[in-house]
Amino acid sequence: AVVSTQSTGEELDVNEANRLYKEALKQAATDPKTGQIDMEILMTGLSATSRAKRAELAKFIMQSLTAGKKTLKMGELYDLCREGFTDGFTQPQFEMSVRDLLDEGKIIQTSNRQIRLKDI
Repeated sequence: AVVSTQSTGEELDVNEANRLYKEALKQAATDPKTGQIDMEILMTGLSATSRAKRAELAKFIMQSLTAGKKTLKMGELYDLCREGFTDGFTQPQFEMSVRDLLDEGKIIQTSNRQIRLKDI
């Protein structure tokens, strides 16, 4: 690559800068699940599909705690989600969903890593 310093730019330079910008954007903001550019990835670090899956998993966790035992160990809750949640998920997605529910005040985590519904 040759770098030149000039006081003016040519149309070729502008076109190349535009091409580099688009390529960088495509690499940084492409959702690996959909293959589409998702600007939310740049703003939040998460794609729209990842956020939606996290919300669905959090909803499933709440339904599981409401319908069954009100208190579960973290490992039990994880296993329950593995068995019942039809869309696959990763350990970090599970942990982030639990963290979201904790932050929203919907569940409580005790010192012995048990998760329970917050008393209303």
